[in-house]
Formats: sequence, structure tokens, C-alpha cells
Amino acid sequence: MIRILIADDHTVVREGLKQIISETPDMSIADEAVNGHEVLNKVLKNDYDVVVLDITMPGINGLDVLKQIKAQKPKLPILVLSMHPEEQYAVRVIKAGASGYLTKESASDELVAAIRKVSSGRKYITASLAERMAYNLEIDTEKPLHESLSDREYQVLCMIATGKTVKEISERLFLSGKTVSTYRTRILEKMNMKNNAELTYYAIKHGLVE
Repeated sequence: MIRILIADDHTVVREGLKQIISETPDMSIADEAVNGHEVLNKVLKNDYDVVVLDITMPGINGLDVLKQIKAQKPKLPILVLSMHPEEQYAVRVIKAGASGYLTKESASDELVAAIRKVSSGRKYITASLAERMAYNLEIDTEKPLHESLSDREYQVLCMIATGKTVKEISERLFLSGKTVSTYRTRILEKMNMKNNAELTYYAIKHGLVE
């Protein structure tokens, strides 16, 4: 029996995932979590075969949760589930130690297969993601500018590009406005850009935002 921890702050999403898994005799929902702190507490106290982790949750963000879990339990398979398309986070989460990346849009069709695969110690990667990761193995000078950003800087970039204000970003990421402004300054410097309009144009052009 594959024991699964589902981590997502949306009740509707969790119920949908539970419904899919309940129809599979060799899987069971061992536990649920609604934020990053709860995920970490439960993973440290209990044993699971797979964690299905939302990348965007209140409190500690999914990327940080992923890294902390891998530091404590490096062999625990983590399947990242996200509303964001592969272009935004897939490569980053795989590099951070995730066993697979699945969009919520495709979860109903692929969830069971993905859980089975990662629980056996393998990676669940779509053909398009495999191609993208192969591209990222090329020499650094050919990598897109946003690859030079830290995970937090990348998050701030995506939020700026979707029109969120410094106040909205600070509330979402639990950071001070000053810290968000500092990240913005670093992003502009690293990407050699002058303002939010240029960042937004870049993000749209490279498919980082919808």
C-alpha cells in the first residue's frame, strides 16, 4: 500500500485528489496538510511513501518546503503538483530534488501513474520537460536570463510580471516591503533591465506567466 501525504491549501483540490486515489486499491491517503509548516511537521513525525506537494501555499513556500524535506529525508519521493505550467517551475523543482512535476490541469489523467512511478524511486517527467531539462544542460552563456535568479528572486519576478504590487507580493510571501524591493533591485541588475515593464515583457515572451 502506497501511503500518501497530500499538501494543498485548497479543500476542493484535496478532495479531488482524494477521490482519484480512493479508486486505486494500492494507494491510501495517510494524511493531509494545508500549509508549509504543517507539511514539515508531519513529514518529520510520520512515515509516508509519497508526498504530493503544492508549490504555492501560505507560510513557507513549496520550494523551501521541498528543500527542507530533502535535507531531512532525502529518499522520500515528492511529487510537485502546481497550477503553474511546466515552463514556470518544473526545472527548478526537479533540480531542488522533486521526483516529478504535475500540473493540476493534468492531475486527473496522470496522478495515479505519477505516484506509482515516483514511489518506485523513479522520476516522473513529461517529454516536454525532459526536452527543457536537456536544453538547460547546455553551456551557461546560452541559458535564458531568468536561470541566473535564485528561487525567491524568480518567484518575485513572476509576481511582478502578473501585475502584483510590492505590498501584494510582501503579503503573499510573508516578507517586508523593503525586502521585496531589494529582490526587485537584484532581479533588475541580474537581468540587465530597467523597470517592471521590461521584466513583464521578458516573462511573457519566455512563457513564465500566462
